[in-house]
Amino acid sequence: MARTKQIDPNVAVSQWRLVARRFRREKLAIAALIFLGLLVIFCIVQTSVNPEGWSTLDWMAFGQAPSWKHPFGTTDAGLDLFSGCLRGVLQDIEIALLVSTLSMSIGTLVGAVAGYFGRWVDSVLMRVVDLLLVVPGLTILIVMSNTLGRKSNAPELVAILIGLISWTALARLVRAEFLALKERAFVESANALGAGPWRIIFKHLIPNAVGTIVVNTTLTISGAILLESTLSYLGLGITPPAVSLGMLIQQGQAAAATSPWQFFYPAGLLLTIILCIFAIGDGLQSAFDPRKVR
Repeated sequence: MARTKQIDPNVAVSQWRLVARRFRREKLAIAALIFLGLLVIFCIVQTSVNPEGWSTLDWMAFGQAPSWKHPFGTTDAGLDLFSGCLRGVLQDIEIALLVSTLSMSIGTLVGAVAGYFGRWVDSVLMRVVDLLLVVPGLTILIVMSNTLGRKSNAPELVAILIGLISWTALARLVRAEFLALKERAFVESANALGAGPWRIIFKHLIPNAVGTIVVNTTLTISGAILLESTLSYLGLGITPPAVSLGMLIQQGQAAAATSPWQFFYPAGLLLTIILCIFAIGDGLQSAFDPRKVR
C-alpha cells in the first residue's frame, strides 16, 4: 500500500514556496517560460558564434528565399534575415527588461506613497497619473521622438522613453493595494512599535503587494515590446546599425508581396514572444492568487 506524505502543520511554508508550488501547476506558463528561455539562450549562442552575421552582405543573394545557407532568406540588401531576427529578439528583450525595471520602480514608489500617505499627496500624484492616462502613450512617444530627433533612435533611450510612460497602471494598482493593506492589524502594530512610514512601506506593505507588482511588471514586458515594435514600424524607434523585430517588420512590409519571408519571419517571432509572455503572466497571476482553487 502506497504511503502518503504527511505535512507537518507546525512547519511554516514561505509565501514564495507556495507561489512556486502553484506556478508549477500552470503547464502552459511553464512551457512558455522554458521555450522563451531556450530561445534567448539560442540567440545569445548564435550571435556570439557569428557576431558579424547581420552586417555581412551576401552579394550573390539579394532578396533570396530561405535556403540552407540563409534559413530565413535574405533582405533586398543581401543581409541574412536569420541573423537579423536573432539580434532583434535579444534587442527587444533587452529593451523590455529595462522598461519593466524602470516602470516597476516608478510605479511602485508613486503608488506606495499615494496609497500610504493619502490626502493631498494622493490627490496630486493621482492627478498626474490621470493626466498621463488621458493622453495615449503612443502619441507621447511620437512627440518625444520627434523632439529628440535622431538621438531617440538609440535602444537605451527608446527604453527610457517607453519606461517613463509605462508605470501609470502599476501605480494605480499599488495605490489600491496600499489603501487596503494600511488598515490591517500588522500596520497598526508596526505604528505602535514606533516604525517610521518608510520602514512600514518597504518592510511591511510592499512585500504584501509583491504579487500585484510582479504580475503587472511581467505584462509590462509584452507592452514594451509592442510599443518598441510600433515605434520602429513607424520609423521612430530602432534604426540601423541596431536591429529590432519591429524594424525588420517595417522593412519587410514593403516587400511582403514579392518576398513574404522578409515580413512573416520577424512578425512570427514577435507574436510568439508576446504570447509566451502573456502565458507566463497569466500563470503568475494564478500562482499569486491564494483564492485560486485547483
